Amino acid sequence: MSSLEEPLGFDKLPSMSTIDRVQRFSSSACRSRADDAAMGNCWIEGRSCSTSNSCNEDYEEYTREAFPWKRHTRDISRGDSFNQRTLSLGRNHRVFGNICDSWYLSDQYESKCNEKDITNKILRGIPKFVKIVEVGPRDGLQNEKNIVSASVKIELIHRLVSCGLSVVEATSFVSPKWVPQLADAKDVMEVVHNLEGARLPVLTPNLKGFEAAIAAGAKDIAVFASASESFSKSNINCSIEESLVRYRAVTRAAKELSIPVRGYVSCAIGCPVEGAIPPSRVAYVAKELYNMGCFEISLGDTIGVGTPGTVVPMLEAVMAVVPVEKLAVHFHDTYGQSLSNILISLQMGISIVDSSIAGLGGCPYAKGASGNVATEDVVYMLNGLGVKTNVDLAKLLMAGDFISKHLGRPSGSKTAVALSRVTADASKI
Repeated sequence: MSSLEEPLGFDKLPSMSTIDRVQRFSSSACRSRADDAAMGNCWIEGRSCSTSNSCNEDYEEYTREAFPWKRHTRDISRGDSFNQRTLSLGRNHRVFGNICDSWYLSDQYESKCNEKDITNKILRGIPKFVKIVEVGPRDGLQNEKNIVSASVKIELIHRLVSCGLSVVEATSFVSPKWVPQLADAKDVMEVVHNLEGARLPVLTPNLKGFEAAIAAGAKDIAVFASASESFSKSNINCSIEESLVRYRAVTRAAKELSIPVRGYVSCAIGCPVEGAIPPSRVAYVAKELYNMGCFEISLGDTIGVGTPGTVVPMLEAVMAVVPVEKLAVHFHDTYGQSLSNILISLQMGISIVDSSIAGLGGCPYAKGASGNVATEDVVYMLNGLGVKTNVDLAKLLMAGDFISKHLGRPSGSKTAVALSRVTADASKI
């Protein structure tokens, strides 16, 4: 299974025509106040204000509700000014390397969002806590052409765990012939397997891979099946049914050792060969993995073609046969739809999200598939929704900067790019 630049993180501003309409409506309502004085009311959007109050106050109240961005801009205007090394938009700021951790990274901003906005009926179904499964060290790096050293991978895993991520997918025990980037799986796992603070699952395609993973110290494993026959044959050289037979053997062996197994379903929305995948087929594969003992099933849009319109029927089909609390979503950002897909998944009750640091990723067997949704972007969005993750965004930005520099290219995270530009602009003043 293998990212509108908005540096200040605001929602998009409404069009000027929309603002003008509200202003004109407010102005006309206030102009008619003298005519309505005998009635003692000035009507705004179905509500009245008594003649003892200013219509401007009602307009302010109305626009605060209709246009929450106005509150954000007002808060900024009250913040501190720039200085040479930091950008301070609130009372607290810290600098981590070249990343500015200001009000939009802080708990203060999260609590503001959580107090009122989260009670909105549109967001009411969103869970209060979301578990993020970081897949960067495995899924993020597996398609890199230039070999990343084991020492860099180990350092990356340490940095990710220090961010507060409770699950970090460490590597994959597959044939080096097919995925040379992960030929050092044994070396990496032997160093990190006792790392405290997080679970470090590894991918195992068969019983041989499982045995190698356990020998290297793995305590969590994952298996992966496809909802596409074509993709299954190109990815693991067997049919869907044959792959399920393999994984039943792996899950039986894992159960004997009390090793938890996570299941992946790739091509949950579309396949590079077959096109759209029927939700019923995704549900079938997910149910089989669940029945064989997988404690969690991650549904992957491997080529990133999904939209909320295609994600909803897929999730509905799977949720009919697998408990929602056992499901995770795994989106690639080929068409820039990942965050919207995650949001609709949260609204449907999903509380586990896979993501990759700096938006790394891609699948060797899925031509055209881009990277995973960036962990930084997911955390930024969840912070804005008042959803807890226990992940430190400032440290996460540093981890993304670390691996991006080693790969010699900019981060694939929109959040990281935006905040780095804000900090760069501040340093010039």
